[in-house]
Amino acid sequence: MPVNLPTNLLRSFVAIVDTGSMLHASERVFVSQSALSLQIKRLEELLQQALFHREGRRLTLTPSGELMLDYARKVLNLHDEAVAAVTAGQFTGPARIGMVQDFAEMLLSGLLARFAELHPDAQLYSRVAGTAELLGQLENRQLDIVLGFSANNDPSAIASTPMAWYGKPELAQQDVVQIAVLEPPCRFREAAIRALEDAGRPYRISVETPNLTALRAAVDAGLGLTCRTPLFLRDAPLTESGLPNLPNVSCILQTAPGLDGPTGQLAKLAREVVTALQPA
Repeated sequence: MPVNLPTNLLRSFVAIVDTGSMLHASERVFVSQSALSLQIKRLEELLQQALFHREGRRLTLTPSGELMLDYARKVLNLHDEAVAAVTAGQFTGPARIGMVQDFAEMLLSGLLARFAELHPDAQLYSRVAGTAELLGQLENRQLDIVLGFSANNDPSAIASTPMAWYGKPELAQQDVVQIAVLEPPCRFREAAIRALEDAGRPYRISVETPNLTALRAAVDAGLGLTCRTPLFLRDAPLTESGLPNLPNVSCILQTAPGLDGPTGQLAKLAREVVTALQPA
């Protein structure tokens, strides 16, 4: 009997080669690294050929793997072409959206709930990370939509808002300003530090965290001042504090080319929700 090769195994195999690692491939095909490893093991068992040389975490194709890669691409291309032709534009894949933590806390539940109401049968994948990481995944076709932050003159901006200082007012009067920041890369961290250095104000990073919720808790506890935007921190910012002025920041929406159907609708909803946050 002929061997039947499941397309999900072929897709995982191609993803590993294209992304260069099991970690990045697992993000592309939406399975864990352990499941991905089992998929490749199963594919090799079906073919009775080793597809990769394994040197620690480094994977290189064997001669059989090189040969299989070309055929796998052809099979997947033909498979996807057949699905597109038969479904005649019906939605078959997940809508993949990535957003920074600020957007996730404010928008994730409401935006995705609205999308689910409009498209109850649609699949959805969401990723929360920094803007630079998300844009990299968009470029690598791992995401369809990205909501993030950028410089004030970014052409993909859909809203612009001033950065502001937040925290206990008495902290602004200290000789050495204590600040609470997210781990780099972070546009707000960079803006706060640059503003203090340009103004000649001594400062000390008292709290550094990868998590926006933890940052907010630290600021509420009086452990440091932070820099964010009033679009996402509803507490009143510090005014007349003697702290240096901060620049504006853009909220950006970038999408993969040619979005249509539910994925295009998700991008439209994201734009509407973000622009509605901006004060008139």
